[in-house]
Amino acid sequence: MPIDWAADAAALGGLFLAAFGAATILPFQSEIVFAGLQATGQWSVASLVVVASIGNTLGSVVNYGMGRAVERYRHRRWFPANDRQMARAQDWYARWGVWSLLLSWAPLGDAITLAAGIMRTPLWLFVLLVGFAKTVRYIVFAWIASGLL
Repeated sequence: MPIDWAADAAALGGLFLAAFGAATILPFQSEIVFAGLQATGQWSVASLVVVASIGNTLGSVVNYGMGRAVERYRHRRWFPANDRQMARAQDWYARWGVWSLLLSWAPLGDAITLAAGIMRTPLWLFVLLVGFAKTVRYIVFAWIASGLL
């Protein structure tokens, strides 16, 4: 069967965008796209994990960047968090430190990654911890999905 590069690029690009969006303040869910592609069997689980992990990690870097710039934009209408949410995220991050980034895959992960930017966590450490957490998450998800599919 010949390789359809356009279809591969569209499918994996869609997964990348869904994973990227899911890590930002946008209301995306990458798991449905991931599971759908996994169910087709056209792509290796490893390639799906790599694409989703990179997209999701880079989406978290957007939150980190917003955190770095928060003081400039904090009181704008479009800003995704109010003062109470920001204080809560900063308190959490101050208590648990950089290790809280290992929970960046969880529902409050966006707030943690934003707080990491506010607290000026070194970018290399941020990417290392968040990338690890996101990759483990997709590996576990792929394992669970394979049992359900």
